[in-house]
Parts: sequence; structure tokens; C-alpha cells
Amino acid sequence: MLGSSRGTRLAAALTSAILLLATAACGSDDDSGAGADKPAAASGAFPVTLAHKYGSTTVKAEPKRIVTVGLTDQDAVLALGKVPVGTTEWLGGYKGAIGPWAADKLGGAKAPAVLKDTGTGPQTEKIAALRPDLILAVYGGLTKAQYDTLSKFAPVVAQPKEYNDFGVPWQRQTEIIGKALGQDAEAGELVDGVEADFRAAAGKNPAFAKSTAVMATPYDGIFVFGSQDPRSRVLTDLGFKLPAGLDKVIGDEFGANISKERTDLLDTDAIVWIVTDTAEDEVKLHKNALYADLDVAKEQREVYVKEAGDYGNSVSFVSVLSLPYMLDRLVPQLTAAVDGDTATKVTEPTS
Repeated sequence: MLGSSRGTRLAAALTSAILLLATAACGSDDDSGAGADKPAAASGAFPVTLAHKYGSTTVKAEPKRIVTVGLTDQDAVLALGKVPVGTTEWLGGYKGAIGPWAADKLGGAKAPAVLKDTGTGPQTEKIAALRPDLILAVYGGLTKAQYDTLSKFAPVVAQPKEYNDFGVPWQRQTEIIGKALGQDAEAGELVDGVEADFRAAAGKNPAFAKSTAVMATPYDGIFVFGSQDPRSRVLTDLGFKLPAGLDKVIGDEFGANISKERTDLLDTDAIVWIVTDTAEDEVKLHKNALYADLDVAKEQREVYVKEAGDYGNSVSFVSVLSLPYMLDRLVPQLTAAVDGDTATKVTEPTS
């Protein structure tokens, strides 16, 4: 996750960024990163002011050179018909940091430059060199110092204050970015479309609404995702209930490792495991006597998602573009897990 920079590093970054702004050649002024058929912002959409964790930011005119610091913000930008000039890599190592669920949105445009978070925060110099006129950090965890630094180069829309860092729902993320791009109505239509997919899946699977579920990963013990994590919201948007007392144990975080004494939190009607290796991690989990004794394990109501690969990446990405791709694969697994027949095997998607 994003960390804060020390004062000396910040000063060096500012100096380098200013030099890069003056000397770097990053394409022509017409290289906006948008496709030829980019949609126009609504008439009268600008200026627009957006509230966030560190106050508010005003976008004075339709942005042409967008950099996404938020780890999944590029998908909402692409869904609204624009291509960022810079994106921040999180999962998959994809060209332009654009997953397969979003690749067709590039059209004939050049893939964005890919930035990396090395643990010390956004790559300030590289962002400045891209000459952005809007920096999006909606699905992120910018510190105040990082926000102030980036704001020297362009308007910055940071994470909303009403959610934990990295906890903004995909619906709200899409709406915020739509507003920043002057496309409120289009963003609303995108959200409505994906929410219809959730309703359709829930309607075909009434057992979801009668079931509990949780998402976890065997990382450094057992790490469970809380109610504010987008992965958990996938389950609740499908109708599942999370374990009672989950957030009390996790606290004000997107997730946490649970103690052996709280292994009971995993005894749900279905559990989604995000794992490195399906076969190996299943064996390791079932060697844990406390877990193996739970009904969810004994009755094999487990859904395994291999974290490496397009499907696993989409489960963690949780964006307006990745969700339809992910639901096509996750819903059949969840359906098998809660069908009431212990003989039903929960299989992994083949593609």
C-alpha cells in the first residue's frame, strides 16, 4: 500500500519533478491519451468541485491528460471513453496496467505509461513528466504529504473521506471519476448496468440471500477481508451476509489476520479462498485442525481462486469493467458451494 515519504526524499522529488516539467518531452500537446471517438463532457459540466479526504478539488475544464494513481481508477476512465496517459501498476503486469476485461477500450490509442508504487508512494517525478491536467487517486491511500506534492502539478482527486483507504465501493469510484470527467450521466449508466448483472445473478440464485460467506487468503496465517473491502462487497452485492462480528475483529482496516481463537469466523455457508496454488494451499489449510473441523471445510463448500492469472486478478480488481468478467466465473462456483448437496464439487473456471 502507499506509504509516506521522508522530507529529504520529498525535496529531491520536487526538484527532479520541476526539472522534468521544464525539459522532458512526453509527446505532443495533442497526445491526450484519448481515442479518436472520445465522448465529450456534458455541456456546463465544468468547473466541477469534488470533495475528498483532504478537502476538495476543482477541475476547471475537461481533462485531456489523466494520470491514475488509484490502483483501479483506470477502468472507470476507460469505461467512460478516455485513455489515461499514465496508470499505476498493481496486479498482473499488463501492458498499460490494463487488464483483459478492459483492453478493448483502448481502441487505437497508445497504451498508457505505467507507474509503480515502490512502497514510498507515487512516482512523483514520472507523474510530473507526463504533464497531467488531472490526477485520480480514488481507489487509493494517499497521505496528506503525497496529496500536497501531487497537487503542485495538477488537480488531484484523492480517496473519499467517508471510507477506509482502499475501501471506496466500485459504484462510488465510478461516480466520482465520472463527475471529474464531466460525465455524470454516463457514469450512472455504467453503474446501473453492472448492478443489473448483480441483480440477475442474485435472482437466479436465491440461496445466496439465505447464506453467509467470507473472502480470505492464507497469507501469514489466515487473512480475512472486512466489510469495507471491495472483495467483500462483491459477496454482499450478490446477497450474501458476512459473518457476524467480522468487523469487530478486523477493526478499522480493509482486512486483518485473525487469531486461532476466531477461526469460527470462517464457518460460513461458503468461503472464497484467494490462493497462490489451489492444490497446495487446500492441503495446507486442511492440515489446520481448527479449520478442517469446520463444516465449511468438511462439506467442501470452499471456492478457490488462484491469485495469479486473469480471473484471480479480476476478483481483487473489483472495477466497473472487471466485475462482469469476474461474475461470469465466480457466480457458478458460489452456486455450487451453496446448493445444499455435499456431493457437488466446486470447480475452477477453465478460462
